[in-house]
Amino acid sequence: MKSVPPFSGFTPDTIQFLVDLKENNFRQWFEDHRELYEIELLQPFRALVNTLSPVMYAIDPLFELRPHKVLSRIYRDIRFSRNKDPYNTCLWMSFQRMGTSWENFPGYFMELNTEQVLLGMGLYAPKRKVMDAFRERVETEPGAFREMVEEKVIGRGFSVEGECYKKPINNSLPDFFQPWMNRKAVYVMKKLPVSDKRIYTQELASLLADDFTHLADLYRLMVEVREEVTPI
Repeated sequence: MKSVPPFSGFTPDTIQFLVDLKENNFRQWFEDHRELYEIELLQPFRALVNTLSPVMYAIDPLFELRPHKVLSRIYRDIRFSRNKDPYNTCLWMSFQRMGTSWENFPGYFMELNTEQVLLGMGLYAPKRKVMDAFRERVETEPGAFREMVEEKVIGRGFSVEGECYKKPINNSLPDFFQPWMNRKAVYVMKKLPVSDKRIYTQELASLLADDFTHLADLYRLMVEVREEVTPI
């Protein structure tokens, strides 16, 4: 088996490839630049997955860790889309339990596009009953929840995201909790602009490992809630 080198960072050419692909999103251009894609995008992403795998295994030993399963495809599924561009102009990786999907389980992600790195974790497309159970957990254990998210989520620079209901969900909690309570889905996310020098060194892997580890308690709470509602 061919060994995967340690992650040493992306390069400015990585970002430039994505910029150029956005402007030349057709098959011939991509084939003419396939080697650049493999060197500047695919290889470092595989190295990053390999570098992070022990950390992710420590968070959840049931995570899918094979790079070809963790990484997104550069090819777009255009069968049911009005946009017929054949290629994604970003690449992302996601750590989820084997046999699960965003529709039914929490997970981690990191995306690189022409403008920024996005990283985060959460419930991206849960059933209503899963979110109801999450809200109930927060409401019954507000002190423990607040302590956890203040230190390990908000304190790490993550924002709370997800589509909100137009009409607020009725609950008895203070304002601090409302960004978590009034959502159809809930996840946390951090953004690094492509001007951030850490993206171009091995420090990005260290940042991801540290941030993902800090989010582990919130991830496990979401797993517990999900499994209580609909056991795997």
